[in-house]
Amino acid sequence: MKTVTLYTDGACSGNPGPGGWGAILEFMGKEKELSGGEANTTNNRMELTAVIRGLQALKEPCIVELYSDSKYVIDALEKGWAWGWKKKGWIKSDKKPALNPDLWEVLLQLTMTHQLHYHWVKGHADNPKNNRCDQLAVAESQKFK
Repeated sequence: MKTVTLYTDGACSGNPGPGGWGAILEFMGKEKELSGGEANTTNNRMELTAVIRGLQALKEPCIVELYSDSKYVIDALEKGWAWGWKKKGWIKSDKKPALNPDLWEVLLQLTMTHQLHYHWVKGHADNPKNNRCDQLAVAESQKFK
């Protein structure tokens, strides 16, 4: 399997409000930037969408080194929380409904196609690729203002 690096970020102006997402796929020294947005969304939906769109852009099963500044995304995947929510009918351990089950459904399906390794990075810090994803996401969110 090919090893691909995927950087992702989401942004939202207001929560909910206009939002955007950005992703960078890296393979053998080449980069592909992806981005998009929605008029009325949340930050977490944009974080999830960035990962989904990045994985959907892959044409074959890959080993994916996923870098995100979203604890929500990284922890829910790495610690298996999202699978638990799904198993319990999208109910969390605190008996509250899990948010964004539509996006989690798609993302969990993609995690069965690819082999993911999770890396949390500090947002707005010294990771140039994460910062570029943030720029892409913010630019997309501003299209809806």
